[in-house]
Amino acid sequence: MSSTEKTYSIAILGATGLVGRTMLQVLEEREFPVGEIVPLASEKSRGREIPFRGKTCLAEVPSAEIFSRVDIALFSAGAAASREWAPVAAEAGAIVIDNSSAFRMDPEVPLVVPEVNPEAMFDAEGRPAHIIANPNCSTIQMVVVLKPLHEKYGIRRIVVSTYQSVTGKGKAGRDALEEELAGNIPETFTHVHQIAFNAVPHIDVFQDNGYTKEEMKMVNETRKIMGDDSLNVSPTTVRIPVYGGHGESLNIEFEQEFDVDEVRGLLASSPGIVVEDDPFRNIYPMPLSSFEKDEVFVGRIRRDFWHPRTLNMWIVADNLRKGAATNAVQIAEKLVGRL
Repeated sequence: MSSTEKTYSIAILGATGLVGRTMLQVLEEREFPVGEIVPLASEKSRGREIPFRGKTCLAEVPSAEIFSRVDIALFSAGAAASREWAPVAAEAGAIVIDNSSAFRMDPEVPLVVPEVNPEAMFDAEGRPAHIIANPNCSTIQMVVVLKPLHEKYGIRRIVVSTYQSVTGKGKAGRDALEEELAGNIPETFTHVHQIAFNAVPHIDVFQDNGYTKEEMKMVNETRKIMGDDSLNVSPTTVRIPVYGGHGESLNIEFEQEFDVDEVRGLLASSPGIVVEDDPFRNIYPMPLSSFEKDEVFVGRIRRDFWHPRTLNMWIVADNLRKGAATNAVQIAEKLVGRL
C-alpha cells in the first residue's frame, strides 16, 4: 500500500469469532487500504487483544459514536446483533456489510457476490447502499459457478446436495467435533446429533414444507442474487465432520445443449473459479485442498447420462473465507474509490 493511497477506517463487529478473525486475516493478506481497524465485540470480550498487521488493538463494544468515525463496518456477530446495530451504524454514516441472515431477503438491501452481481450494491448514480448483505456460505460458492453457466446455456433446474463443515456453526461447531472426538459425549449435541463419524442431514430448523431453513436460504438467495425468480433449486443440506470447507454436488439442467469441454473452459476462464478436473490422476476438489483459499474449486464435471441437457459437477470452497470473510472483503474492495 503506497503512502499516498487513500485509507479507510474499518470496524469488525464480531472480531473475536471465527469469521471475524478470518476477516482480519483476509484484510491483511489482500492488503486492503486500512487506515484504522476497530474491533468490536460483546461486553464480555471488551478489552480483548486483537492482533492486526503486527500490532495489537483492544476490542470495544459497539456504539453510535464509534460507527460515526468508521467508513466500512463488517458485521459477523449474528442476526440479532445485526438487527440492533446495522441501522445504527448506517445512520452514523458507515456502510455495513452484514454476514448474518438479518437483511438478506429484505427487498431494500442488496445481496451481493462480487463475481455475480456487483452492480446491485450501487444505485443509478453509483452511490453504495447503506447496508449490503453477504449471502449464506453455501449459496455463495454455488452462484459463483452458476453465473457463467446461466448466461451461456440458461439454467432450468438445480439439484444440490451439500456436505458442510462444522465451522459453519462457528467456534461452537468446531469445538463440538473436537470434544466428541476426544470421547466427551454431551447431553445436548451442538449439531443436533453426534457429528463425529457421522453425517447429519439437518442444518438450521425445519420448515412446514419439510425443508430446513438452510435449504430455503439456498432457494431464495440464489434467485435474488441471480435476478431470476424462475430458477428452480432443489436442495438437501448435510453437516459432516470436517473442520473447513463446504462441498456441494450439483446436478444442473440447462435450457440449451452444451459441450462438456466447453463448460470446463468457460468455468476456468470465469472469475473466482479454479477447475480441478482430472479424475484419472485423482485430481478433484476437496475441503483439505481448498482450506484457506479464496476461490471456488470445481471438478467431476460430467454429463448426466439419464437426462437431456443436464450436467453433474462437484464444487468446494472454504466456508470461512469465500463463504463469509473473503466475500465481505471483496464487497468492500468494490467500494474503494466510491467513498
